[in-house]
Amino acid sequence: MNYRVGDADLERTFAAYGTVKSAQVVMDRATGRSRGFGFVEMGSDQEAQAAIAGLNGKEMDGRNLMVNEARPPERRGGSGGGGRRY
Repeated sequence: MNYRVGDADLERTFAAYGTVKSAQVVMDRATGRSRGFGFVEMGSDQEAQAAIAGLNGKEMDGRNLMVNEARPPERRGGSGGGGRRY
């Protein structure tokens, strides 16, 4: 999505499809600027599916949205820096 889109814009757009519990644009910690994506929690699964169907591929502020259900983060390889237990 467009980097100018804020939390309120995201909430307003999704509210057309039902109750928005939360809407948050993800910000870059170093620059404080939008990273171009966000997360929206809808009031029900039916409302979420309606928002996905209604908004995926639609234009918002000059850019097409990609709207889908959030997936859990992928586990990355590596040791994770943990110590050994003896």
